[in-house]
Amino acid sequence: MQKEDKQKNKEEGIFPLSKVSSIKGSRSLVRAKVLQILYAFSLGKDNLDKEFSHIFYRDFNFEEEEVKIEKLLKPNEVYELEADKPIVWDKIQIEFGTDLIRASINNEEFVNEILVKHAQNWSLDRISIIDKIIITIAVSEFVDFPSIPPRVSIDEALNLSKQFSTDKSRDFINGVLDAVFHELNNSGKLNKAGLGLL
Repeated sequence: MQKEDKQKNKEEGIFPLSKVSSIKGSRSLVRAKVLQILYAFSLGKDNLDKEFSHIFYRDFNFEEEEVKIEKLLKPNEVYELEADKPIVWDKIQIEFGTDLIRASINNEEFVNEILVKHAQNWSLDRISIIDKIIITIAVSEFVDFPSIPPRVSIDEALNLSKQFSTDKSRDFINGVLDAVFHELNNSGKLNKAGLGLL
């Protein structure tokens, strides 16, 4: 236990977490964090639990703009200026995140087959890792999350592409997901019930 506490303190020193502010979790933020975790995992195939605990619970402070300081800051003010904000999740959001990660990893091969079929004039190695992951998350929601309407999954994927990818990626992702939706719907493989039917 002491070893874990030392490691946690060491990580908090390297990656400080704010002591005065936090962010409330949302389903959209869950998807963004799942994308970040799967991206980190795809690059290093590190321990997924470690990636989850580091990435899922913090909003990273990649402050690129220079902050204008009018006074000499105290150590705790410097700490807060540099700190990531902790994300406060409820139990359902955490379960959604872990289930979405698991489903996305399980559906990776299926999504690769879909991409070969629907990404006309694109070989798999030409599609960016980020775009593949965004598509994988949405397709996983199509087939493994009955209560999420397909339109929500597509809209959320497009929001992720706007946040993390390029303008061209948005059109590409939209086209692929639209084709996949129609194929799954026509073949009866679209798994939707309750609110997911809306």
